[in-house]
Amino acid sequence: MVCVALAAASVVLGVVTGTSRETDAAPTAQPSATASAPPTRPVPTAAPTAVPVASFDRAALSIDDPASLWVVVNKQRSLRPADYSPSDLVTVPVAHTWQPQLRQEASAAAAAMFAAAREEAGLSLASNSAYRGFAAQARVYSALVNAEGVASADQSIARPGNSEHQTGLAIDVGAESGRCSLNPCFADTPEGLWLTQNSVRFGFLLRYPADKVAVTGYEFEPWHFRYIGTDLAVEMRSGGVSTLEEFFGLPPAPGYP
Repeated sequence: MVCVALAAASVVLGVVTGTSRETDAAPTAQPSATASAPPTRPVPTAAPTAVPVASFDRAALSIDDPASLWVVVNKQRSLRPADYSPSDLVTVPVAHTWQPQLRQEASAAAAAMFAAAREEAGLSLASNSAYRGFAAQARVYSALVNAEGVASADQSIARPGNSEHQTGLAIDVGAESGRCSLNPCFADTPEGLWLTQNSVRFGFLLRYPADKVAVTGYEFEPWHFRYIGTDLAVEMRSGGVSTLEEFFGLPPAPGYP
């Protein structure tokens, strides 16, 4: 700025005195170019390594062993042995119409689910049925056959040796009030709606959906919940799969062999 001002002043003086700019103006100092450091190039960083998402292991547990949490029991897949009985049955500490028993892990999950329904939604659930051994299932099945015939009975209750209740992993849930107990209308009750939405959190699967009768072989049972563990329950829900048959790539089981 000082150099420029001096140069301008010299020009003005030259005009006033009549002297030539070219001969009288004092040379101005030219600013020296200061060499600047070359821009620093960013050091390339290694690209983040993609961590593969672990796929769900569908072979982690057996679907044939009656003691497995993932055992698949239907009209085409009988329990082996037919009179299988779990070794870890315990009484489920929940309201009930008759004393329910489940395997220990399933019992704890059911108790937690019932407690959550009360705490989160003010709903009172009750067990209408849980474990039934081979002999008990035979009595229930025979009674229904006598009342309605084989064809009708086979649509609503399993034959002995083909029942999920015999695994100690299935429970029939209803409202403690008894409203719509063991009836399709239970699906539209506050209790039924809550269970449909939340049972997965506790490892339970609504085993016989309304739109899968041709796959499961049973009419819609919005009260029948099967314990499969939270890992499998969440995996099935997230994948939009509602039956064990479809998830494990098994054939539909609409009828007995």
